[in-house]
Amino acid sequence: MILSLPNILKEKYSVSDDDLNESVKVKFDKGISLGEALVQKKIITETQLLEALGIVYNLPVLPELLFEEINSDFLGQVPKHYLKKYCMVPLVNKHEDNLGDEFPEQSEDSGSDLKKVKENIVALNNPLYFQQLDDLVKMLNMDDYKVVLSTKDSIYSVINILYDFSNGSAEQLVQDMEENNTTIISGIEDTADIMDNSSDAPIIKLVNHILSQSIKARASDVHIEPYQNSLKVRYRIDGVLYDLVTPPKWVQAALISRIKVMAKMNIAEKRLPQDGRIEVKVGDQNVDVRISTIPTSFGERVVLRLLNKSGQMLSLSELGLNQDQLGLIENIVRFPNGIILVTGPTGSGKTTSLYSILSSLNNPDINIITIEDPVEYQLHGISQIQVNTKIGLTFAKGLRSIVRQDPDIILVGEIRDQETAEIAVQSALTGHLVFSTLHTNDSASAITRLVNIGIEPFLISSSIVAVVAQRLIRVLCPDCKESYKPDSLEIQGFGNDQNLFRKSNIYRSKGCEKCLLTGYTGRIGIFEIMVMDNMLKSLILKSFDSTKILDEAMKQGLQTLKQDGIRKILDGVTSIEEILRVTHK
Repeated sequence: MILSLPNILKEKYSVSDDDLNESVKVKFDKGISLGEALVQKKIITETQLLEALGIVYNLPVLPELLFEEINSDFLGQVPKHYLKKYCMVPLVNKHEDNLGDEFPEQSEDSGSDLKKVKENIVALNNPLYFQQLDDLVKMLNMDDYKVVLSTKDSIYSVINILYDFSNGSAEQLVQDMEENNTTIISGIEDTADIMDNSSDAPIIKLVNHILSQSIKARASDVHIEPYQNSLKVRYRIDGVLYDLVTPPKWVQAALISRIKVMAKMNIAEKRLPQDGRIEVKVGDQNVDVRISTIPTSFGERVVLRLLNKSGQMLSLSELGLNQDQLGLIENIVRFPNGIILVTGPTGSGKTTSLYSILSSLNNPDINIITIEDPVEYQLHGISQIQVNTKIGLTFAKGLRSIVRQDPDIILVGEIRDQETAEIAVQSALTGHLVFSTLHTNDSASAITRLVNIGIEPFLISSSIVAVVAQRLIRVLCPDCKESYKPDSLEIQGFGNDQNLFRKSNIYRSKGCEKCLLTGYTGRIGIFEIMVMDNMLKSLILKSFDSTKILDEAMKQGLQTLKQDGIRKILDGVTSIEEILRVTHK
C-alpha cells in the first residue's frame, strides 16, 4: 500500500475529510502546501505534520535541534539567506562521536535509529526541497550525511545562534568599537531581518545584537540607562530586569542616535521626550518595537518595548485559570450587558487577558469595537481604534462615537477619568457588554476607585458584573526546578495557610542554561474573580470601603490572589519566593 499524507493524517491524527477539503481550499487560495494549511487552521501541530511526512519519506523527526557540538565553519561557505529561504541547516560535527549520541531514540515509523548515527546531519523542514538539499551538500562537500525533519522555529534558532557565535558577543562588538572609535550611523528604510544586516559599522552591529539577543531571550523591554560615568543596557525577562551589556560611556550618543534614526525620530532634539516605533525581523519572528526617550541629567534614557507579533494569541485555558475560575469567566463573559473590569498594575497581563476573552467571543454575528492606547495586537474581525490625544481622540470621545456604531461588545483600554467611566456605565445600562481595565491592587479596590472618580454607588451596583484582579507569576523551569522542605521563616507570610506547605512537595528555582540561569521560563497569571451578587450590590449601596467589600466577597467564596498563588505553589508551577514577590503589598 502506498503511504499518502492524507491517509496517514486521517489514520494517525483523526483528521476528517471535511478538514482536509477545507485545507485544500486554503492551500490553493494562499499558495501553500496541504500540511501548512492544516497547521495554519490548527487542525494538527507542526510536529504532527513532520511525523506524518517522516512516515511518507522514511525520515526521522527531530523537533528540537542541539547545537552544542556543531561546527559553525560552514557559515563562510553557505549564504545565510539560502538556509533561511529553504529552512534547512547543516549540523556539522565538531567531534564525530558526540553528535549522534545526543539524539533520542526514533520510532520505527520515522526510519532509522539516530542514536547510532556518527555522520553529519542536515535538518530541513520541507522534504520536497531535495534539489536545494543536493546543492547544499555540494557546497559543503558532504559525502556522508543523514537527513532529519525539524520545526521551522528550531532550524531558524540554530541558524541565528550559530551566526551570533560566528560574529562575536556584545562585549566583543564593544571592544571593536573601542579599537576603531567608530560612530557610523545609517537608517533602515524597510522591515528587514536584522540578523541579515551585513553592515560593518560596529554601532549598527551592536544595536542589531542588542535587539536580536533580547528577542531570542523573550525580553519584553530593553532599557538603555545613562549615568554620570557609565552606560548600562538591561532587558526585562518575565518581569525582572537583567544586565545585558555595559558599553563605554562614549558610545552613548551614537547608540541612542542609531536607535532614533531607525525609528525616524528627531536626533537633534535631546531636550524633550519622544516616541517612535520600528518593525524588525529575527528569523521568522516579526517584532514591533515601541521606543520612548526622556532627557535625564546624564543624557537621554531610552526604553524599547518589544511586541512579538508572530506569537499566537493565548486562549482562556492558557492564561493560568484553574477549572473553577475558567468556568466562572466563561459564564460572566456571556452576559448580554454590564461592565467587566480587569484590574492590576502595569505589566500584569490585563490586555492579554482581555484579548483572549474577545477572541473567545468573536463571532460573525457579534459586533465588537475597541478603543485602546496603544493597539498592541490586531484582532481579525474586530474594529480597533487607536487613541490619539494630539487630535483630541480620547477614550471618552472615542467611546461616545462607538456607542453610535451599534456594538454588541465594547472594549475600553482603560477607565482613566469620570467622563469615560460615566459613558461606560451608561453603555452597560443601555444593553452593551463593556470590558475595561483599572489600576488597582485587588478586585474590591476597583469599587472604591470608581466612587473616587465620581460614579454614584447605585450606578456601580447596577452596571458592574464582575471584577477580575490579576498578576503575572514566573513559571519554574521544568528542567532544573528542585523539591525541598521550606522552613517556617520562609512561609510565615502566608498566615493561616502555612500548614498546607508541610503536606506537599514544594519546588524552588535553581537555574540552568535553558532558562538563562534564572530558574524560570515563561509566565502565567494568578487571579481573583469577584462576581457581583445581591449581597455585594446591597453592601456597595451602604459602603464603598474596599476592606468590607473584600470580606463580604470572601464569605461568598472569593479566592484571593494569594490563595490562587498558594494553589500554584502546591501544584509545582511556581515558587514561594515568586508568590510573595508578586502579592506583597
